[in-house]
Amino acid sequence: MSAWIANARMYAVTPEVESLWRRLLEQVTAQADVALEYLPYPAPRPLEELWRRPDLGAVLMCGYPIALKLADVQPIAAPIPNAPWAGGRAVYRTDLIVREDSSYERLEDTFGARAGWTVAHSHSGFNAFRHHLLAHRTPTRTHLYREMVGNLVTARNVLDAVRERRIDVGPLDAYWHLLIARHAPQLVEGVRVLASTALAPMPAFVAAGNVPAAEVARLKAAFTSAAKKPWFAELADPLMLEGFAQVDRAGFELALQWDREARMAGYAQPA
Repeated sequence: MSAWIANARMYAVTPEVESLWRRLLEQVTAQADVALEYLPYPAPRPLEELWRRPDLGAVLMCGYPIALKLADVQPIAAPIPNAPWAGGRAVYRTDLIVREDSSYERLEDTFGARAGWTVAHSHSGFNAFRHHLLAHRTPTRTHLYREMVGNLVTARNVLDAVRERRIDVGPLDAYWHLLIARHAPQLVEGVRVLASTALAPMPAFVAAGNVPAAEVARLKAAFTSAAKKPWFAELADPLMLEGFAQVDRAGFELALQWDREARMAGYAQPA
């Protein structure tokens, strides 16, 4: 094939932000001497179809499906969010959001109301939310919510569902939340964070399993050295990035651990 593809759909929260990711990937590509062509892949097209393409060169992928081996990929590097909760590490969490004008003061106050989740292979929108709720279940209270709205697909749909009162509480990828608050603040007006989940490994740029090891190694080196380059600061500020960390599949084992704990407790889906 003539070129591998690049894509940052997971954190391309606005067209302007996608252009920033595209510029960053062009710089990394040049540094790595690997030919990548940016492929737009707008929502709501299914991400799992993108991840299964045989020509992935550097495409953002959630860590849970990486761990689940949803696609044959090689993890390259993960963003390090510029956020106090990240502590200089390639980690993130899920913000559990409600309307600002709601009476909820604790997550427990939302039990008996309506909640939602994105897709069953999402860590931030499903697995982390389920794990957080697991601690609140009891033998006599196996369902915490009156209604659970599934398959909202995207973080934006969760945000809109809370704002429009279609659900009372929903999970929002905290790094996505930072970016949308920075670049489209009007979309988070009237919304507040009620609680946040434990930290977990950040989604990562991945390559298809058939990308030569030498090219993957050069991409890893280019991503992890990016923060030292003169071009990085201009892009890092609006992308709220400190840099990138090398990752491998084993680094996403925590997602599988949380999945096992929920299934062993008979809690296959948030409820």
